[in-house]
Amino acid sequence: MAEPRGDETVELLQTLIRNACVNDGHMESGQEIRNADVLTTYLEGAGVEVQQYHAAPGRTSLVARIEGTDPDAPSLCLNGHTDVVPISPDGWDEDPFGGEVINNEVWGRGAVDMLNLTASMAVVTRAVARSGTRLTGDLVFFAVADEEAGSAYGARWMGEHHPDVITTDYLLTENGGLHVGSEQDPAITMVVGEKGIAWRRLRVRGTPGHGSRPYRSDNAVVKAAAVVQRIAEYNPSPSFHEYWRPQVDAMALDPELRAVLLDEGAIDEALATLPASAPVGNWHACTHTTFSPNVVTSQTKTNIIPDVVDIDVDIRTLPGETHEDVEEHLRHALGDIYDQVSVEVILEEPSTQSQIDTPLWDSMRRAVANPFPTSRIAPTISVGFTDARVHRDLGAVAYGAGLLSPTLTPAEFGSRFHGHNERIDLESLDLTTRFYHDVVRDLLG
Repeated sequence: MAEPRGDETVELLQTLIRNACVNDGHMESGQEIRNADVLTTYLEGAGVEVQQYHAAPGRTSLVARIEGTDPDAPSLCLNGHTDVVPISPDGWDEDPFGGEVINNEVWGRGAVDMLNLTASMAVVTRAVARSGTRLTGDLVFFAVADEEAGSAYGARWMGEHHPDVITTDYLLTENGGLHVGSEQDPAITMVVGEKGIAWRRLRVRGTPGHGSRPYRSDNAVVKAAAVVQRIAEYNPSPSFHEYWRPQVDAMALDPELRAVLLDEGAIDEALATLPASAPVGNWHACTHTTFSPNVVTSQTKTNIIPDVVDIDVDIRTLPGETHEDVEEHLRHALGDIYDQVSVEVILEEPSTQSQIDTPLWDSMRRAVANPFPTSRIAPTISVGFTDARVHRDLGAVAYGAGLLSPTLTPAEFGSRFHGHNERIDLESLDLTTRFYHDVVRDLLG
């Protein structure tokens, strides 16, 4: 099977970034059809059969399938989303949609989330097609819209309307490949599951009035401020899932710190004493159900005392937690003002995960060993959601997987997700492309 070219990944990533498929959560945003058209042209040029699917105007996903020779052989889907989150232009040192290569890094929104991986997957799919090599099992490339806003116009829609098209035995998506171990015990993370989603809209009501007469008014904003404060301060008890210990064991940590991170009775006090950082934030999120009040909406006129305020809260649940558990959390967080708040479910899906005693995990382990022969792969749980959850619902074993440069630290990588100055180094692009290619070759023959 012909090796994929790293420069193709760079060029394709640049084009995807420049298309600026920004998804702000509204139905008319995203317009992923721009990236879908680019990928369709790219793959059809190698003779790959591509089908586009339109969940709404401009909200386009595509599926490319290379059929294997054995219908009983395992099938693999490479799943990459084509939308990106909005940017704050003032926070960027370079054009966020320029896709420029600067100091051996590709800059732009989506460079790590996850147009880099989508580009690598497309390059590998094209390389397989151009090689003429027949795989035993089916290889599916699924470039999907609307991942960033919950998948209603993407993977979830496809799973409801065209499940047969995207159903495979195995799936790879975002995000893994970070080097976390020590020199004596090098380890590379791969994501085997993710926390659940329990987004809520908390509505607070007051009485409208004129802003010039605020004395003893029933101002919904004032009530909402108390709600936001209590939600922000709420910290439920920690709870460890089955992959927390392997995740901690993989990290090069001081023995004392390692011990407290594995102690449910000591972890909160330990985290509170550590400097705020991406790793500390991730450790907390991995061991707690979290609550983040992120959007507050009300009146738009300064001289009106508002009668309604909505607070959108991003809640991420631990494995095993239910709808009832979330409601109980809110009751505890709000205390005596709980009855003054109405609660609406925006999005709710439970935590999902896949086991690691699988042929795909073995193929990933062997693919990692090609460039890093002494490194083992370590399972982790993602604190964010991906389209893997949709495919697990369809029966797939799904992992978040890639392969990054050893020079890219977990802290730096984490800060680039949805942050300013998002970028990815050329070495990581090459490593990930070769990793996917090696997995396909190993698993599908």
